[in-house]
Amino acid sequence: MKLVIQIPAWNEEEQLAETLAALPRAVAGFDELEVLVVDDGSEDRTSEVARASGAAVRRLPVHRGLAVAFAAGLREALARGADVVVNTDADNQYDARDIAALVRPILEGTAQLVIGDRQVETLRHFSPTKRLLQKLGTAVVRRLSGTSVRDATSGFRAISRGAALRMHVFTRFTYTLETILQAGEAGLGVASVPVRVNPGARRPSRLFRSDAGYVLRSLASIARIVTLYNPLRIFLLLGALPIGLGAALLLRFLWFYLVGDSPAGHVQSLLLAVILVVIGALIWLAGIIADLTAVNRRLLEELVEHERERALGPQR
Repeated sequence: MKLVIQIPAWNEEEQLAETLAALPRAVAGFDELEVLVVDDGSEDRTSEVARASGAAVRRLPVHRGLAVAFAAGLREALARGADVVVNTDADNQYDARDIAALVRPILEGTAQLVIGDRQVETLRHFSPTKRLLQKLGTAVVRRLSGTSVRDATSGFRAISRGAALRMHVFTRFTYTLETILQAGEAGLGVASVPVRVNPGARRPSRLFRSDAGYVLRSLASIARIVTLYNPLRIFLLLGALPIGLGAALLLRFLWFYLVGDSPAGHVQSLLLAVILVVIGALIWLAGIIADLTAVNRRLLEELVEHERERALGPQR
């Protein structure tokens, strides 16, 4: 069994050496451990620091974003024969001593994706607003994905080879929410385990400048992935609104007609009701077409998974 610890990094020469030094040299259940740094087009000495610390390096020619670096790391880890991939941050935010706990559910066969739970409510360096937003965001992701994840934005996670073969990251913002929603749609086992956070890791986030900006981008990512994998749910909800309003106007017109009141003065309501019902029906039709497209996408993803497995070799 081989474990690959991957670290997406962009201009992290100052923090990377400390992060790499804290990683374990062996983890119970694995015969081999390798560290892989994915240099996301850094303009500093990130790659040199990684190599000097004994890590393998996969360098992207230009800065592409965290999600692209994460996906590139998964592909590289699989190519290197990983049976399990652990992803952690380059800023030494997560306590590397918890890697053994993170991979345990995969080794026991109870999960294929394990998310490290930082217990956000206990983090003193998180503002009350940020704690609330994290809890609300996790609740939304948990609801949409059908999983029991407790910290949706945590980047400290373990992924089995089988799950990694099935993952396709579309966004460039962050992979954290998308991969959970994708795992839920694919029926993969998702678990959460408590992990510790290093108190000294305080570098400001590079993904967003404000909590509001992060919320907006996260909501856009959630809407996109749900639309990609379960569009019928979205289109049914959107179409129900005009159809409901149209039905109410139609019942209003029928009421005046049946009680003998002249319906002539309410023809506008009838016309508006017909327009709204037609709009809702068209939205539902678009949802059906999108759902058929999503089915084709899932079939294509299965083909890609089989091709990856054939090219990289079966899970050991």
